[in-house]
Amino acid sequence: MIRVAINGYGTIGKRVADAVSLQDDMKVIGVTKTKPDFEAKIAKKKFDLYVAKNESLELFERAGIEVSGTVEDLIKKADIVIDCSPDKVGAENKKIYEKAGARAIFQGGEKREVAEVSFNAIANYNDAIGKRFVRVVSCNTTALTRVIYHLKKNFKIGRIRATILRRVSDPKEDKKGLTNAIMPDPINLPSHHAKDVKSVLPDIDIVTTAFKLPTTLMHVHSLMIELKEKVTKEDVVSALEREPRIMLLSVEDGFTSTAKIIEYARELRMRYDLYENVLWLESIAIDGSDLFLTQAVHQEAIVVPENIDAIRAIFGIPKEMSIEKTNKTLRIGYI
Repeated sequence: MIRVAINGYGTIGKRVADAVSLQDDMKVIGVTKTKPDFEAKIAKKKFDLYVAKNESLELFERAGIEVSGTVEDLIKKADIVIDCSPDKVGAENKKIYEKAGARAIFQGGEKREVAEVSFNAIANYNDAIGKRFVRVVSCNTTALTRVIYHLKKNFKIGRIRATILRRVSDPKEDKKGLTNAIMPDPINLPSHHAKDVKSVLPDIDIVTTAFKLPTTLMHVHSLMIELKEKVTKEDVVSALEREPRIMLLSVEDGFTSTAKIIEYARELRMRYDLYENVLWLESIAIDGSDLFLTQAVHQEAIVVPENIDAIRAIFGIPKEMSIEKTNKTLRIGYI
């Protein structure tokens, strides 16, 4: 039984903690919070609660929330730490993990240099086997890598151009206020997403642009992929529908927007979590030698199965065994 500590019980951390709890070969031994807020109170009902910062102990005491100790205490009990802290904080936390001799998994908000390998379960699982520090790439990179990997596996492809329409923040976040604008992110070319995809698939030719939009539900990607052989739409659909972590939905069934996709997810999963890339079937089209497709990405959930598989990869569990178990426990491909 792999003893898992979750450092940061926020948007990703709470989902990873629940996903770990569904596995029969691992166990959550504790989670951390920095503030004694409602999320901390909920966390304590489900898991042993620790403080992420020693200076927060007094805050929890004043709030009447009993904790099991500090993050250092938690790390001593763990076989591995899943760092789900805010962007850039993970790199600082790495010093604690190194000092404790702990293994750790970081999220995509950290720079590639924080870990020995940037990870996507389908594309480069074996590269993480036996590693001490692994970085699960971001939600956008996860989605791009999955679909590109399968296209590359099944067809001869060339240059890839992707436009990323980013949600401005997660639904619970209010610190950015209300927005009424579209922001190039960044204004210069390319966006960082192309470099991040190449950290997993180094031999592909990809350029990305990105824009922030005033929505919180999902990201949307518009891709154009150069084909270097004769391919039909039916070929592409057949290749993609064989992958459980890619979901094909149709406008004919009412999936006219990300709002409809999320409403569908509310009927399927706790917290309406979609771990899959969601591709609009009608968007898959071939014009000359170019393949076009559009996908939606649930930024709160898509990296959750990758974190579970990253744990098993670090402990040397074979790829097929891990992915099959993760898919089954999270009901991926079982809808």
